[in-house]
Amino acid sequence: MMGPSHALSGAAAWLVGSAVAHEVANYNPTPMTLAVGTVMCAGGALLPDLDMSGRVTTNQGGATVAHTFGRVSLFVAEVLEKISLGIYDVTKTRKDPSRHNGHRTFTHTLPFNLLVGFGVFELCTYFGKWAVIGTLFFTFAMALRGLFDHWAEKAGWILVTAVAAAGAFGAYERLDARGDYTVLGLALGVGGLVHLIGDMVTPHGCPVLWPIPTGRQMWRNIGVPDAFAVQVGGKVEVYVLRTAFVAASILAGSWLALYPVLQRYNVVP
Repeated sequence: MMGPSHALSGAAAWLVGSAVAHEVANYNPTPMTLAVGTVMCAGGALLPDLDMSGRVTTNQGGATVAHTFGRVSLFVAEVLEKISLGIYDVTKTRKDPSRHNGHRTFTHTLPFNLLVGFGVFELCTYFGKWAVIGTLFFTFAMALRGLFDHWAEKAGWILVTAVAAAGAFGAYERLDARGDYTVLGLALGVGGLVHLIGDMVTPHGCPVLWPIPTGRQMWRNIGVPDAFAVQVGGKVEVYVLRTAFVAASILAGSWLALYPVLQRYNVVP
């Protein structure tokens, strides 16, 4: 999937998941917690594609998320792509094909995304304020780049950086350190898993089961049958799936926002 689709799927997943948790487990997030979780999940749903680098010197190519901070993030993507390729080369079997780039390898596995979520939770819990602000800042910037791709491209990375920084400091002041820090790691981890699901419905799939060998391959791409696969950037992705993500987000968000009002007037139990 393309960057905007991944970001929208992450936002939809968090809002729908929160609505389900509200009904099933009486989960009642504050408006700020819900908003931060949604943005974090949208940004987290872009993170795995930071292994797709472009041309650093000319600020071209690469995944949507790689352009978040201009040439700086493109350089980071270049480094991460080379690290991923190195991990692939070291762990591949004879049945795995030779590769010349590391896109859709290490960052597209379950271990990577679960470790990101757990690592961010631990980081924010033990290091507090600046770890939380830093996490919010980077994730907010990624979410802006994905959710508002056309605006972000025209505005440029400097304005995106400024907006993300303002949002990070503002959100930090309103978060409850006793409970909301858990949301940061969880939202990033869920966003990464949603990304994997999105890539699994495309023709290429992704190696979610690494490092478990399947069929004598360490890096077997797992996905849906080709007859059901969604073409990257095709009409189904751009018009059908994105519309579904937006509709699900609006419905779930509206329900969570209106429920307290309906409950107050005894419309719902």
